[in-house]
Amino acid sequence: MVKRFRGGAVGESEYRSRTWAGAAFFTSRQQHGDLTIAVKRFPQRDGVDPAAETLTFVMVPGIGVSSRYFQPLAAELARRGRVFLVDLPGYGAAPNPRRDVPLTGHADVLAGFLRESGIENPVLVGHSMGSEVVAILAERDRDVSDRIVLMAPTLEPRNRTRAAAIRKLLRDSLREPPRVVAISVTDYLLRCWPPYLFIQLRHMLADRLEDRMSAITARALVVTGDRDPIARVTWAAALAGLAPDAELRVVQGPHVIMHTDPTTVARHVVEFADAVRA
Repeated sequence: MVKRFRGGAVGESEYRSRTWAGAAFFTSRQQHGDLTIAVKRFPQRDGVDPAAETLTFVMVPGIGVSSRYFQPLAAELARRGRVFLVDLPGYGAAPNPRRDVPLTGHADVLAGFLRESGIENPVLVGHSMGSEVVAILAERDRDVSDRIVLMAPTLEPRNRTRAAAIRKLLRDSLREPPRVVAISVTDYLLRCWPPYLFIQLRHMLADRLEDRMSAITARALVVTGDRDPIARVTWAAALAGLAPDAELRVVQGPHVIMHTDPTTVARHVVEFADAVRA
């Protein structure tokens, strides 16, 4: 059973409305069992080619952060269809679940959101730890989507320690614009809270994304930045090589490429989505 907040599923006007880069979006919450998520919905923008296929994008952010850093990319993708940004339980505007939530639990909530919202065959986009959540869902349910995007996947096996993860995160922070750093710090410290964040980190580091790539039947796009110290190009290429049907694209930038270069990332995602359906 899903409980909806701020107006329910009756019309966009009953959600909290905002704009980003000229694109309107609406915020709400959904409750799945004892877990609550926060959702931002960007409707398709005006002026879209009526002959183009209307796409639906569902985007899942990384560990401890909100979907705020996805908003520049969402505004670009809304030129081709609807966009949903999901704050996982305990992240961003989603309240603290007050219990441990493993990656499989996040995948369950994501599946519940898609089912209860009537979203069929979306382009599933995960960033960093969000790519693990998307991959888990795609492995479990082969009908959920025929197109997934794994953006800046998490650490390669030899760096899956807490010390290495923190070291690489700090190195990346020196390459990110101040706004991304501000979003990350406030989300980590004021929204997610360190105790919950460190429990989530343990789950992220224990996950072996490489082991499930061969079981994913959806076509996959792996995207990473050429200056990303967390998901290096060599590691992203290795992951793409493990999947039955995957490709790698590299853009200029550090880890949070959808914020530093949303136009280029959006072009790659849309080209990929269109090619799958062609």
